[in-house]
Amino acid sequence: MTRIKHILTLSLLILMSIGVVAQTNVTIRGTMENGAGKRVELRCYTDVLTSREVLLDSARVAADGAFALACYVNYPRLVIVQVERYSQSFYIEPGRTYEVYLPEFDWDIDEKQNIFLDPVALPLEFLNLPAEELNLGIKAFEDAVDSFVSSHRQQLDRRFRPSRHCLDTLEAAVGARRGDTTDSFLGRYKEYRLAEMRLAMGMTARKTLIKKYIEDMPIRYHDEEYMRLFLALYEHSVSKGTKRVPQWRLVEWVRVGDLPTMLDSLGLDPLLRNEQVRELAALQALKEAFYDPAYDRYGVVRMVARLGEATKFAEHRTLAANLGQEFTSAEGGGTLPPVVLPDVEHRQESLDSFKGKWVYLSFVRVGDPNCLREIETMAHFRDTVYSRSSDVVFVSVVCDREFQKMYHLLKNSRKGSRYNWTWLHFDGRYDLLERYGVVSYPTFVLLTPEGVPAYDYTPSPGSGLLLRGPWEKPAEMKDFGKPYFGK
Repeated sequence: MTRIKHILTLSLLILMSIGVVAQTNVTIRGTMENGAGKRVELRCYTDVLTSREVLLDSARVAADGAFALACYVNYPRLVIVQVERYSQSFYIEPGRTYEVYLPEFDWDIDEKQNIFLDPVALPLEFLNLPAEELNLGIKAFEDAVDSFVSSHRQQLDRRFRPSRHCLDTLEAAVGARRGDTTDSFLGRYKEYRLAEMRLAMGMTARKTLIKKYIEDMPIRYHDEEYMRLFLALYEHSVSKGTKRVPQWRLVEWVRVGDLPTMLDSLGLDPLLRNEQVRELAALQALKEAFYDPAYDRYGVVRMVARLGEATKFAEHRTLAANLGQEFTSAEGGGTLPPVVLPDVEHRQESLDSFKGKWVYLSFVRVGDPNCLREIETMAHFRDTVYSRSSDVVFVSVVCDREFQKMYHLLKNSRKGSRYNWTWLHFDGRYDLLERYGVVSYPTFVLLTPEGVPAYDYTPSPGSGLLLRGPWEKPAEMKDFGKPYFGK
């Protein structure tokens, strides 16, 4: 009996290992010159509509600089290799192994410049690529387009009556390269990119492009360039109202949750008669409506959920679910892995420990003059805020790479004793910075007692928020009037 159990266990392990192997058909092997110990991630977009990033794989770079990533795809897909807040994207194809190399890199660039305003790409180099490799073909195409547009900018400039024949010449030139056909991924990539250019330059009517690429054609959900063209063709064409359906009717249908009437009415537009196209355009319109003040935001969320339940297209159920997650994230919801950061004494502090209180969270760099000014303002108001309410705390997260900078500010500087609130070091938790949208310093986030952001944009300490914040009880605010910053 024991032997039988061992055999069954061994069989189960073999089946499980086969299942794991079957889910991996792309491997990326790389080497970094000075990246030992860093975490490298492989990411992709869930879909083009939401552009939400998901993690495919991750690895810690070994002492010799080596790392390996793996994933499974069944069609060419754009992926992102990311280290800290630097990244590089490229296409991967099923069944391929990629070798990449990262030369010596200055990881401290983000402390000298804002890499979101002045981006710095991760300088990945590919090794041993075959001549017909997809990324090489895309690069050759993009280089040819850039060169042509640069040398013919007057003929293509809308201020100088652009020449349609000029774009025809470009299409003929790049289309003939390498003999790609529209049946290949690269051939379709070229065709869709050139169609986007025609649309952007106003050289071809939107209706004409829809008839050519959308009507009576299969929707290529997996083809990211096709989906970008689709979204460009229907951008704001529904959410702002159509010729037959004004926006105010759409606003009302969203408010009351009347999905059938909305979809049926959109079908009056000749460009939306196809049910599948109409639903996809409706999902795009609902995403746009979520960020449009004319619409009821919660009505939009309900409408997307109903569309996901009612649709007969599996792809639309997935898109609706992804949109729901995007809306939850935009509202400050969603889940975040437990964040435990070291304080100035190297004690580990969990951000979850502050739940139940209002948390005025500041992300700072101690060498930045703007941050130091705001820290001084927080020190000025700290005693007043704490004395008037026990339901609010200050928490500053120092985002300098070197822990010693925080220690020196609080322990060795003359003013350190004035900054008597909770201080934590971000400890390389770049996921925390991404979660709260930290792209410059200082950044302030007011968390509610439930642990979610209270505002889309939290005012700075000098704005008056600290004296008239939402944590104030009405009796405590009688001398100050109504709070300036209501939800």
